[in-house]
Amino acid sequence: MTDAPRRLSPDEVGAVAALARTVWQATYPALISQAQIDAMLADRYAPARIHSQLDDPCHAWWVVGLPPAGFAHVFTDSNAARLDKLYVHPGRQRRGLGAALLRACAGWARAQNLPVLRLQVNRGNTRAIRAYEKYGLRIVESRVFDIGDGYVMDDHVMEMRL
Repeated sequence: MTDAPRRLSPDEVGAVAALARTVWQATYPALISQAQIDAMLADRYAPARIHSQLDDPCHAWWVVGLPPAGFAHVFTDSNAARLDKLYVHPGRQRRGLGAALLRACAGWARAQNLPVLRLQVNRGNTRAIRAYEKYGLRIVESRVFDIGDGYVMDDHVMEMRL
């Protein structure tokens, strides 16, 4: 596979942040406000934050494609791996890139001896929910998470045993 996942390099951080904006603008305007999209992108994709995670052995960032067409971020969270981000460019979806990124994250989690891979997905993001279910994740909880500044995430928590 020419688009096999590889670890994110520091020089690709800007490209990942730009890709995140492209994917979020294609996905989230029908689900959350533009102000919340902008705030979450600014927080979650701040270069200093990503660079610090690249240096932290409890975090792993993966990317596919040149330039990046998709990326994922997973980290240790108590006794589970938390899949925090998994996004693929809208024009490259449904070609196995997301599945490859998910496998890379699950493999990393197994190497950390973590028994569960867990994620949150917006309840209205039905395409993502169906994709995650296809790969073996199941909804275990649904709730609203207060993320500050008057914003919330209305999410399903999904997980799979590793």
